[in-house]
Amino acid sequence: QVQVAESGGGKVQAGGSLRLSCIISDPLFKDLPMGWFRQAPGKEREAVSCNNPVRGSTFYGDSVKGRFTISRDNAKNTLYLDMNTLQPEDTATYYCANRVIVLPDRCASTATLTVWGQGTQVTVSS
Repeated sequence: QVQVAESGGGKVQAGGSLRLSCIISDPLFKDLPMGWFRQAPGKEREAVSCNNPVRGSTFYGDSVKGRFTISRDNAKNTLYLDMNTLQPEDTATYYCANRVIVLPDRCASTATLTVWGQGTQVTVSS
C-alpha cells in the first residue's frame, strides 16, 4: 500500500521561507504526476503546484507563481515544495498527493487513484 507523508510545516513571519517535503512509497515514483494542495479554514482545498515528469508539465496556482517551486528527488522518493516570500494568506494545511492530473491551467486529484498525505500545517504571521 502506497504511503504519503509530509513534513516541514511550521510557523513563520511574513516574508519568510519554508520547505515542505513529502516521502511517497510508490515504486513508480519517478514517473508519476504528483502535487501539493492546501486548505485554509473555511475554504475549499486548492491546488498549489503539481508536476508530471513524463510529460514535462508543471502547474502553479496564480497566487504562488514566482514564490513557490516544486521539485523532486527520485533517489529519495521525495517531493518538495520550496515556499518563499510567504504571506499570511498562505496559511493553510498543505497536503501532498500522489497520482494527480496535471494540465497547463490546473491540477486535480482523482477519486480512485490519488493517495493523500495527512497534511502539514503552515502558519504565516504578519
